[in-house]
Amino acid sequence: MADVSRTSMPDWERQLNALLPFYGHRNWIVVADSAYPAQSRPGIETIVSGAGHIEVARKVLGSIAASRHVRANIYLDQELEFVADSDAPGVSQYRDQLVALLKSSNPAHLPHEQIIATLDQTAQLFRVLIIKTELAIPYTSIFFELDCGYWSAEAEHRLAGQSPHPEQSSGVAQSVAPTLISHRRRSVS
Repeated sequence: MADVSRTSMPDWERQLNALLPFYGHRNWIVVADSAYPAQSRPGIETIVSGAGHIEVARKVLGSIAASRHVRANIYLDQELEFVADSDAPGVSQYRDQLVALLKSSNPAHLPHEQIIATLDQTAQLFRVLIIKTELAIPYTSIFFELDCGYWSAEAEHRLAGQSPHPEQSSGVAQSVAPTLISHRRRSVS
């Protein structure tokens, strides 16, 4: 029976399900429109879904929600708010669908170029998966920055406040702490 479900699952979805267990905090998954460029960084992998944008986003959200080890911070292109239906037919309907899909996610809106620059920088050290869809409306990409699913920002803040070196409680020291704690928990078990 497992073989039947595997063959009926789209290839992009199989790839997502295969990669997600390897991904952790600092990895990104992007659901992108059809004109999203293939980036040249080796850490960025692009796959073409051949599927609808909202469908792919819904499955990515579901896969992340079903995984214990990660959660997502979601970013949207700030420019999307200003795209007019006269320039991109269907954009208002897309925005309505997006609001409904992300109603409990509280996405942040940032300039497109800022998000792209962040992806490029991230891909120097961490993997990024881009799933292209068939949508032909600009500034519609949905960016999922993965974070630790079992360690909150509040816990990290408390930990940073207990650091014997307060000057290191931000930046590298702060971002490394969840990894170190995770390794420590595994070695104690």
